[in-house]
Amino acid sequence: MPAIWYKIAIVAIWVGGVTLTAELLHRFTSTDPEKIRKVVHIGTGQVILLAWWLQIPAWVGISASILASAVTLLSYKFPILPGINSVGRKSLGTFFYALSIGILTAWFWPLQQPQYAALGILVMTWGDGLAALIGQGFGKHPYKVWDSQKSWEGSLTMALVSYIVSSVIFLGVEGNIWQTWVIPIPIAIIATALEAFSKLGIDNITVPLGSAALGFFLGQFLLG
Repeated sequence: MPAIWYKIAIVAIWVGGVTLTAELLHRFTSTDPEKIRKVVHIGTGQVILLAWWLQIPAWVGISASILASAVTLLSYKFPILPGINSVGRKSLGTFFYALSIGILTAWFWPLQQPQYAALGILVMTWGDGLAALIGQGFGKHPYKVWDSQKSWEGSLTMALVSYIVSSVIFLGVEGNIWQTWVIPIPIAIIATALEAFSKLGIDNITVPLGSAALGFFLGQFLLG
């Protein structure tokens, strides 16, 4: 078997494991559906790291994104993924999530700068995922943006986690230089704003694309 298929198998096993865990939690426990959704949200996002570390070709990521996007669209009409889409609110977030991975792969893999694709996806998965959990569990200071209720605790979590994720990626790629600690500041601010001004799950595409684009352009300007 060619090496590429082993790499694809590793990614497929990871995604399958995360999805299976969500379905088991949905079927056999009383876990809050929103928490189950965040398990998938955070867990599946780590495939971008696997794709980066395993040097999986862009066509694989793009093809997987197209397939996942199609499945998620069908799942809104048919009970394909009840553990993921049973949160009781209208949202295309899962579809936008899958789509964003394909767009960022198509953008940054050919440039041989996959770190920016990873930055965008991980800011979304960890930042948005933990912001929702903290906001719902500990949010005592709510505010409204359009018809969506947020909390200052959740938004602060989003900003802090976005900064940490971005810093870790720049530290791993560029080393301990001043840009590593400065570039993540505007990324965290923009990511938090995009997450706050979201509707129908659109933050699952605006946050990763906005974070990755800002990181890339600032990197080109400040890192050369």
